[in-house]
Amino acid sequence: MGAVGLLYVGAILFLNGTMLLGWIDAKSAAPLNIFVGLLQVVTPTYLIINADGDMTQILGASGLYLFGFTYLYVACNLMWDLDGSGLGMFSLFVAIAAVVFSIISFDAGDPVFGVIWLYWAYLWLLFFYLLARKRDGIGKYTGAVAAIEGFVTGALPAFLILTGRINDISANTFAIVLAVFGVVVFGALYFKMDKSAAPVEASV
Repeated sequence: MGAVGLLYVGAILFLNGTMLLGWIDAKSAAPLNIFVGLLQVVTPTYLIINADGDMTQILGASGLYLFGFTYLYVACNLMWDLDGSGLGMFSLFVAIAAVVFSIISFDAGDPVFGVIWLYWAYLWLLFFYLLARKRDGIGKYTGAVAAIEGFVTGALPAFLILTGRINDISANTFAIVLAVFGVVVFGALYFKMDKSAAPVEASV
């Protein structure tokens, strides 16, 4: 995933996380979901058209659609007051696909994105349970996970790549730190946050 696109994935995950936490009005999140969704659809389409049949480039671009379609779907839910079940089932597909992309990343010698894809798999699995399985009690927890992932899987790696600092860090060490952080922080949040059922907007 391109560093610029990754930065805005971080931005929208943070915004949608704050929406689930109830910090902002849900409909006010629709415009940025449209902007980032279109970015994550137009960009891979351009990359695939210009890949000249290179399956490695096409594979790398294909994952961007998972994000683009999610954010456009969120915008549709917000604008048309859909119940979110369709987006929830799509999120299950994204979660499974993210695990596959994680395996591919590890196999390609990129443990950092191997772990990051697992972060995304977990988040989209939460979206599935929240929206398709109607587990409203995990709404705020899912929002907190999304907001944190906005920085950990989006903004942080994007800035490290854009500034060239990513080359100064051991990939294996960075991947281990990310993995430990995710398990500890998300595990602690799960047990600490109030998971009493509350109304949840048809969005992520």
